[in-house]
Amino acid sequence: MTHHRFAQVDVFSDDPYLGNPVAVILDADRLSDEQMGRIARWTNLSETTFVLTPTADTADYRVRIFTPGGELPFAGHPTIGTAHAWLENGGSPKRPGVIVQECAAGLVDVHHEPGAATPLAFTAPPTTRSGPLSDEVLAKICTALRVGRTDVIAHQWVVNGPQWAAVQLQDAQAVLDLVPDFSTVNDLDIGVFGFYDASNIEIRAFTPADGIIEDPVTGSLNASVGQWLFRTGMVQGPYTASQGTVIRRTGRVQVVPVDDGTVRVGGVATTLFRGSAETPAC
Repeated sequence: MTHHRFAQVDVFSDDPYLGNPVAVILDADRLSDEQMGRIARWTNLSETTFVLTPTADTADYRVRIFTPGGELPFAGHPTIGTAHAWLENGGSPKRPGVIVQECAAGLVDVHHEPGAATPLAFTAPPTTRSGPLSDEVLAKICTALRVGRTDVIAHQWVVNGPQWAAVQLQDAQAVLDLVPDFSTVNDLDIGVFGFYDASNIEIRAFTPADGIIEDPVTGSLNASVGQWLFRTGMVQGPYTASQGTVIRRTGRVQVVPVDDGTVRVGGVATTLFRGSAETPAC
């Protein structure tokens, strides 16, 4: 058996056990792909991360992000949770106030402001695919969400790693009222949002293809939806996204435009379990 430092971190909620958990395995350089996949399937969380020595000179650490179904190039709440666990376990960034995470999507800046209401916030990676959804994809989403085409106010590909297809409904209540059916549509990652007011939205994320019907709180989706909203002028300034309400979570994601044109996505992270993970040979 090999022992690795371990933390399970609750991300994007001030209320313990009501955010989105991520399992973080530190000192993971000697783990094989098969071992990482086996651990991720066993934890059965939406993501498990593995912290490794960086290969980029400017990075503070490298992370690999696994769902029970496979590896992701980037994900948001694992980015916040991994940075939090790395700091708690003695990590010291090369650049004051900025942790540089290396992942398959590239280098991601995680801004660290101790004592702030939102102590960790990542700079959203570039959207790699945008533009309106095709009629075929939109029809599938409407079928899955059990809504009519006229219920969709706007729609867009918002891909920044995960293949998110996002739709806007009339308001936040319409999002909360959804009772989707994925029995015939299970091959899309679907994000749905609606406004409470100019600075507050409700958002839900459905990833049946990954075995997760509804994700509690989703950093990557909030990042790319934020980029869409700021790019098109639908939102003018910082806003808060509530997520997980229907599944009894209290996710709160802060989405902030920056003068240089980037978007920062932040929230609270709290370690709820810590110890060591034993990894047998595969």
